[in-house]
Amino acid sequence: MIFLFKIGFLEVSWVDFIDIALVSVLLYQVYKLIRGSIAMNIFLGILALYLVYLIVRAAQMELLATILGQFMGVGVLAMIILFQPEIRKFLLVIGRGTEFRENFFKTISNWRAEYHDDFDISEVIEAVKSLKATKTGALIVFSRDTELKFYVQTGDELDAAVNRRLLLSIFNKNSPLHDGAVVIYKGRIKAARCVLPVTENDNLPAHYGLRHRAAVGMSENTDTLVLAISEETGRLIVARNGKYLRLIKLKHVEKKILDYLHNTEPARWEELSSEEAESAESSTARI
Repeated sequence: MIFLFKIGFLEVSWVDFIDIALVSVLLYQVYKLIRGSIAMNIFLGILALYLVYLIVRAAQMELLATILGQFMGVGVLAMIILFQPEIRKFLLVIGRGTEFRENFFKTISNWRAEYHDDFDISEVIEAVKSLKATKTGALIVFSRDTELKFYVQTGDELDAAVNRRLLLSIFNKNSPLHDGAVVIYKGRIKAARCVLPVTENDNLPAHYGLRHRAAVGMSENTDTLVLAISEETGRLIVARNGKYLRLIKLKHVEKKILDYLHNTEPARWEELSSEEAESAESSTARI
């Protein structure tokens, strides 16, 4: 092992620098996940309790140190229980970002994506156009690789071909199926009135309602692309991996959906091409 320098009895090597750098990156990612959420307050509370425990033990207060030591003894288990959503989110981030997943699973996804070739996306786009024009709320989940059985079972299973009239009927304000999400898999509507997880992201605009928050939350928790239309304003967003695009034309929405289904998305999904960015800016100016 090559040592760089010594500080007293401490020998510092390149491995130590790499170790510190990796820990720093890990802590920063954890901080980004819990920043702005209630988990941050819980983490600070646990940290404060641990510091008190160290002080009490150093002061040799045996009784108090013993009591606090019992809490510290189950600290790891308690943290797993308390931070279960954040740990799950962190593992999802790792799973989505690894080179192994990008290379191996992309190959599998490309092979499985062949069944989307006969999927008529124009039926969805025409339905979305009508829903936006009439300010009818809608929530549509596109799944490329999995049936999302857990979420499908929360609604009413249909297993019907995708067409404009059916989508408009489902999301009609007088329909018993309109309050929830539609799940589309293998070019078919698997279910309607499905319940989706709501994001805990505090950075979303305050005027975003439950549909938009459910769209972002579903994209955070699953490998899906979600489209949401506001019932109040007709505003449309497309959510993917916890990120969302808004104020884009329907032809760009169609491209995002097809890119997702055929697994040909750009390295950074939220990036728009120059043409798309120009259209988005013009849409923002009009609004």
